[in-house]
Amino acid sequence: MARQKGIIKLKGTIGDITFYKTQDGHLAREKGGIDASRIKNDPAFQRTRENGAEFGRAGKAGKILRTALRAVLINSADGRMVSRLTQQMVKVIQADVTSVRGLRNIIDGEAELLSGFEFNIRGKLGTSLFAPFVGTIDRATGDISVDLASFIPTNMIIAPSGSTHFKIISAGAEIDFEAETFVVTNSETAILPWDTAPTVAISQTNPVTPGSTKPLFLALGVEFYQEVNGQMYSLKNGSYNPLALVQVSGL
Repeated sequence: MARQKGIIKLKGTIGDITFYKTQDGHLAREKGGIDASRIKNDPAFQRTRENGAEFGRAGKAGKILRTALRAVLINSADGRMVSRLTQQMVKVIQADVTSVRGLRNIIDGEAELLSGFEFNIRGKLGTSLFAPFVGTIDRATGDISVDLASFIPTNMIIAPSGSTHFKIISAGAEIDFEAETFVVTNSETAILPWDTAPTVAISQTNPVTPGSTKPLFLALGVEFYQEVNGQMYSLKNGSYNPLALVQVSGL
């Protein structure tokens, strides 16, 4: 892979060289590789096929999770979140110790490895929200909740420059990765001033199916706002809004 330089940037293929654009700039690479039919049928590529099957399974699982959390994720994700989540899903699948290689899956893996995943590396929850919180997943009742005691916003929230207000958001999700279905509930506070006045205690409960045997997730985040002439605007289009998985129960 080579980086294109110069005023004119090329796209497409010239001879054996393909020119394309990525987040890292305009790149070029030589055409090549192994014939697809050989990879599909040659015994020498059995490991490649197994890895490909599990990678595809990880990508599909990541898409289901993203779709389930879309309401809170839409303003809280960086440009590489999809690939980072897929990589973490691969680790979940590789933790499956019961299925044979190539057939390992999310259900028999360790979904708890997703706990702590940050959806926005430009604004991480771990470096933005310092107010203590307690996340709880109660399978029996189906309640996925988070509680924060009263706190002083300017002391306990590191806000991006220009912020005047914020709100706390959360989501509880029950995901059936095999059927590709989910149940999700979202919560949010009112838009609160980012100042020295203590907040009230915050308690958010996001119910899913009582007694579920599916993986359960609790996402927690902060959205930042700027007040201009009495109107609230999402700060920098949400570029620095943090959101993370703070509790995961894979069962």
